[in-house]
Amino acid sequence: MGSTVVLLGLVSLLTDVSSEAVSAVLPLYLTAVLGLSPLAFGFVDGLYQGVSAVVRILGGWLSDRADRPKWVAFAGYGLSAVTKVALLAAQGLGAVTAVITVDRLGKGLRTAPRDALIAASTPTATLGRAFGMHRALDTTGAAIGPLLAFSILWLVPGDYSAVFVASLAAAVMGLAVLLLLVPDLRPRRDRMTTAATATSAAAAAPAAAPAAAPTPPSLRLLRQGRFGRLMLAAAVLGVLTISDGFLYLSLARRDDLAATWFPLLFVGTNVAYLALAVPLGRLSDRWGRARVLVGGHLLLVGAYLCAAGPVGGLPATLACLFLLGAFYAATDGVLAAFTATLVPPEVRASGIATTQTVVAAARFASSVGFGSLWLWLGRGPAVYAVAAALVVAVPLAWWLLRGVERPTPGLASAAMRPRDVGDTGAGA
Repeated sequence: MGSTVVLLGLVSLLTDVSSEAVSAVLPLYLTAVLGLSPLAFGFVDGLYQGVSAVVRILGGWLSDRADRPKWVAFAGYGLSAVTKVALLAAQGLGAVTAVITVDRLGKGLRTAPRDALIAASTPTATLGRAFGMHRALDTTGAAIGPLLAFSILWLVPGDYSAVFVASLAAAVMGLAVLLLLVPDLRPRRDRMTTAATATSAAAAAPAAAPAAAPTPPSLRLLRQGRFGRLMLAAAVLGVLTISDGFLYLSLARRDDLAATWFPLLFVGTNVAYLALAVPLGRLSDRWGRARVLVGGHLLLVGAYLCAAGPVGGLPATLACLFLLGAFYAATDGVLAAFTATLVPPEVRASGIATTQTVVAAARFASSVGFGSLWLWLGRGPAVYAVAAALVVAVPLAWWLLRGVERPTPGLASAAMRPRDVGDTGAGA
């Protein structure tokens, strides 16, 4: 595995310690301290899930246009770090909502350029494994963050400010690793260098055709049917994905879980995600990314049934957390790897950003809609209703993705390279 992937995983680990420490206390903080209703929480949670959609495509476009994915990602990570300072002073629903919005805008700006760096430093044939490794490191941070929040609240009950200070420290460390250690890969420039080298070699062999220079970045390159079918399938599945916060609130209310223990629900999901991210990433490389992506949503149906069922207790809760973590391991990195294989390198960041925008917007609609459904039907029936709809949607998504994984012209040669130009680190 290339060192660039590992370093970016370390950046994500530290950043997720920061963000997940806050996320782990946010549902309780908003509902218990600020007194939000399920519908109001659904709106704020939807912002947390979906507001990044506003700038995801912008982040991808800037990365492709400037050929500087590292610095676009740095700007996004920096924006999120600044919000941790603002969170210390935020009081009231309006201020907290504003801070959350800016934090998610930073996430939206950085995600596609970061994933483009991963793709640029990895052979196409092992993209699933590379994204799985990155997500495993990312999820390690996502597990540590809630543990950090739990430890702080255990020692100082109700002191949310201490959680926010610890979150800020982790965010600053992640930013420093990105700035000082991650190489400044430039995918378009490096590909042109590769093309020039191939052309020079062809000059010594008259029978060989000269290599063509890469096409300039243009969003028109995304206008092909297979990419559109992937986006449509992602939208259908995303709108039926209940947010973690709602599932955890459902578990907490059914089992009367004390507030101090609430952050550990996030840990359970992230431990399962961490354990399965690399194996399921490798499985997607061998078995097909469409199969793993769609199959992951069947695992999500199982998580819904565990969360909605009348029988509570530790076994049902652990089963829900395991299935939810397995769902993320089968979908998050796999979707990014899937997208990277369908679009040319010149617009790879824009393609990844477009797919992520579709998912983020769908999950925003899901959070607001599910909050309304909870008020209308109640906790259990609302989860059952979404589970039934997802069972219907899975075959539709599979039909949309049939044949989408055919090799894309111009990307086949990338699968044969041992490593893209610019990944200067040694294998890790």
